[in-house]
Amino acid sequence: MTDSGDPPAVSLIRGDPMYRVQRAIGLIPAEGLGIGRRAVFFALVTWLPIAAWAWWRGHAVAGALDEPLLHHFGVTIRCLVAIPLLIIAEGVAHAVTMRLLPQFLRAGIVTDNEAFRAVVRRAERARDQTLPWILIVGAVIAWVVLAPATHQAHDIIWAVDEPATRSVGFGGWWYLYVARAVYVALMLAWFWRLFLLTRFMFYLSRLPLSLVPTHPDRHGGLGFLSAVPGAFALVILALSAVLSAGWAHDVKYHEMSLNSLKVPAASFLVLVLVVFLSPLFVYLPVLARTRKFARLEYAALVARHGRAVRERWINGKPVVDDEPLLEAQEIGPVADTISMYDAVERMRPVPVDRTSLFAVLVPAIFPMILVVALRVPVKDMLLSLLKALT
Repeated sequence: MTDSGDPPAVSLIRGDPMYRVQRAIGLIPAEGLGIGRRAVFFALVTWLPIAAWAWWRGHAVAGALDEPLLHHFGVTIRCLVAIPLLIIAEGVAHAVTMRLLPQFLRAGIVTDNEAFRAVVRRAERARDQTLPWILIVGAVIAWVVLAPATHQAHDIIWAVDEPATRSVGFGGWWYLYVARAVYVALMLAWFWRLFLLTRFMFYLSRLPLSLVPTHPDRHGGLGFLSAVPGAFALVILALSAVLSAGWAHDVKYHEMSLNSLKVPAASFLVLVLVVFLSPLFVYLPVLARTRKFARLEYAALVARHGRAVRERWINGKPVVDDEPLLEAQEIGPVADTISMYDAVERMRPVPVDRTSLFAVLVPAIFPMILVVALRVPVKDMLLSLLKALT
């Protein structure tokens, strides 16, 4: 939470058990989140032992093996792309939530400062709990240790040191029990943080919100929340990069058809939309309810205003009772009342717009485009896109 003189906000990162452990061992400095140093540290810790062993044993490039380490894009992408992205995303999410969440008070959407602070404190207590992280560690151990026959999996065929016995060498074990464990732990941590944010938004939606049905953002004043999914853009990019890396290997070296990827790719896109837009869907009931009653209220206002104007200017009758309505500067002429009703009609039940959709879909689709580029030249893809748009 910020200082008492500032609008309160909650960080998804600062203060949780993972943050405290890394702070204790010096990976996170006294000031800031140490994003750069941690991204480099974990990338090197997970990748260098694998690469050094593979190079020493002749398993890094084509030669002794048909499918060396560098042909298995998923290993490299996990260590050098996904893991750093999942760490860099912490800085992005911290900045986004600390900037946007105080807007509830600044914009007057929540008028009860103490109630808002109570929700923030509740979120901080949930973030700082140790039990969820114990469960995450347990899930990582179960994933890594109990995965059946992982030493025979295709993605570590490059690590087989003794072909006769299918024995995996040091590089393979490091990938299975260190690199993969780090990636899974970071991934699960992000899903926990997404749950925390969704829970926080849910409790905020239960507060008495002073929404404006005629607000030009078409979301009753909650339009600023459309930037929230951007906090998870790098997480989505990391997940899509790992998924696409496996597909890229199969397309390039195993003649996998691009058509066979349509269903899993579409399923992944739908899944990330549902999961990473979930914090915004908690406002659907309150926005739908606000629009429902506002339509009746503003319809009545337009009717009263139009009736009074007709009585005065068409029928030539004095309209004493409605004189304040006709003279109200806030309403103005009939056209303004109609515009207000139209604004209510255009109100949307969820604070999702192009910004939200782009923040989810662009990082999800970009790695998939690179997979398609293995079979379809970029020039042809661009020409097809231009034809579709024109």
